[in-house]
Amino acid sequence: MVGGLSSRAMSEITRLERTRNYLRPGDVSVAVGLWKKYVHQPERDLWHDYEWGNVHWYCCGDPLEARALLDTVMRALSPRSARELRMIVERSDAVWDRPSPPYDVDGR
Repeated sequence: MVGGLSSRAMSEITRLERTRNYLRPGDVSVAVGLWKKYVHQPERDLWHDYEWGNVHWYCCGDPLEARALLDTVMRALSPRSARELRMIVERSDAVWDRPSPPYDVDGR
């Protein structure tokens, strides 16, 4: 279940997860959760992942691939359901796109 989606959108996602060969049941919910959790990490962790990667992604899921999957799903949904899912995903995107605070060179 993806919190904030109507039952109509959830049923459409469930149908997609059953009929598309690139989806399994629950994939969309997991992808939303991975992306949301990832963008709320401290900046130093994000930088570390950018520089060296994250070995846990092999077992626990790659949040960047999850975000790409969400784009694919939004294109496959009806406009109304895609709009609902997009609103949820855009909340996490807004955190991701937020500029980091400037670093003080003087140490103050």
